[in-house]
Amino acid sequence: MAGAATTVATPNPLRDDRDSRVPRIAGPCNVVIFGVTGDLSRRKVLPAIYDLANRGLLPPGFSLVGFARRDWSDEDFAQLVHDSVSASSRTPFREEVWQQLKEGLRFVRGTFEDDAAFHKLATTLKDLDRDRGTGGNTAFYLSIPPSDFPIVLEQLSKNGLAKGADAPAGQPDPWRRVVIEKPFGHDLKSAQDLNALVNTVFPERSVFRIDHYLGKETVQNILALRFANQLWDPIWNANYVDHVQITMAEDIGLGGRAGYYDGIGAARDVIQNHLLQLLALTAMEEPVSFQPKQLQIEKIKVLSATKLVEPLDETTAHGQYTAGWQGSEPVVGLLQEEGFDPNSRTETYAAITLAVETRRWAGVPFYLRTGKRLGRRVTEIAIVFKRAPHLPFDQTMTEELGQNALVIRVQPDEGITMRFGSKVPGSSMEVRDVNMDFSYGEAFTEDSPEAYERLILDVLLGVPSLFPVNEEVELSWRILDPALEHWASAGKPDPYEAGGWGPDSADEMLARSGREWRRP
Repeated sequence: MAGAATTVATPNPLRDDRDSRVPRIAGPCNVVIFGVTGDLSRRKVLPAIYDLANRGLLPPGFSLVGFARRDWSDEDFAQLVHDSVSASSRTPFREEVWQQLKEGLRFVRGTFEDDAAFHKLATTLKDLDRDRGTGGNTAFYLSIPPSDFPIVLEQLSKNGLAKGADAPAGQPDPWRRVVIEKPFGHDLKSAQDLNALVNTVFPERSVFRIDHYLGKETVQNILALRFANQLWDPIWNANYVDHVQITMAEDIGLGGRAGYYDGIGAARDVIQNHLLQLLALTAMEEPVSFQPKQLQIEKIKVLSATKLVEPLDETTAHGQYTAGWQGSEPVVGLLQEEGFDPNSRTETYAAITLAVETRRWAGVPFYLRTGKRLGRRVTEIAIVFKRAPHLPFDQTMTEELGQNALVIRVQPDEGITMRFGSKVPGSSMEVRDVNMDFSYGEAFTEDSPEAYERLILDVLLGVPSLFPVNEEVELSWRILDPALEHWASAGKPDPYEAGGWGPDSADEMLARSGREWRRP
């Protein structure tokens, strides 16, 4: 099996003559997961690894090491992986795939302060390199709170785990990479400190910051929609676009999540990472190529040109859900949720107005919003176009006609909708809005991979296209920090009833310019 693992060639990133439609298979490697018993690992990471194996995208010698405090054997760890895969994998369970994956499972018991445990981890990785041909290549997945990063990074450095071992003559140098889950700090200063800390142990090219939204097929389709089609580019600018709305709405509450969410809030949890990345992909210029560096250059340009529109008491809104109805079920407000301080000022809804100060987007407001306990679960990007400069119709003919819009649905029901005016059948001239829909589920027979599948595979391939780099993270905080500081001094968030679409202040924010939020 070790020999089989070493036969997988490492593609040359500068020249790859293979058909790009053929999936690339990861080379020999190990993955070490810190926090492997946590909810994220069990629901997302472990099932994604199995799905990659099931699709034939992991090498035969692939090995997975779990690190946790549990008093477990390798068999106990294998049972956790099996249960997680059975409950949450996207692809069907196949015994032969499971048995191959199981052969590479190892467990190391210990705490992050335990020097002996990290020495055991180093020994375990050396044994896997020898027995399964993993070549010294290892990705360390930090599925742990940011407060634990310093001690884990220190241990990896102290035990020589962050540096590749000496490669045999004629073989490429082994790689070591680190995968970090959000949040990437809680403001600009903490993000800068965190980045500096990580880069003392791993060079920036070896740091992969997971933003699972960037792994979604529909998010990647923004690039195809914009740059593979001549249809959109002539009107993708301030001459034709009135404004852009980027929404991530959730219908769930925060019961049981107080330990993570209280004191963080909706803006830090979603706007700083997910929504600002969606803005960057929507507003960026065409890259020279789709090489990771070129994509990062264009996203950084957009984020560098993006600013909050002032005055912030009129162009931002934050709210907190109160008791109400979610569908047919009564639900409690945030302050009654288990674990939350009855005086908590944590916002569960946040909306901001941004200006992208470039020639393409001058004068076009970008409205970003996110919230819990809203009317339905939906994430979308809506490009709302200006009205026609002249309508040769009586007002009664077009009273039901809105603005043209192109809506990219990220979740659920992934796809794209075009909204435009059409004549109503009949003897009179009456124009109203109609929709033209493209649905991934109907257009393609193959299910889309989960975001974590794509992102984990990119880590193992060393392809950083979908991962924000230091500068993107820090620019995002630079954009958001003034709003956070403003809200901190503005008093309690505005209340909104669960099951609605946010506080009145958010509606007023758009109404001041004669606009209104979409109701997805």
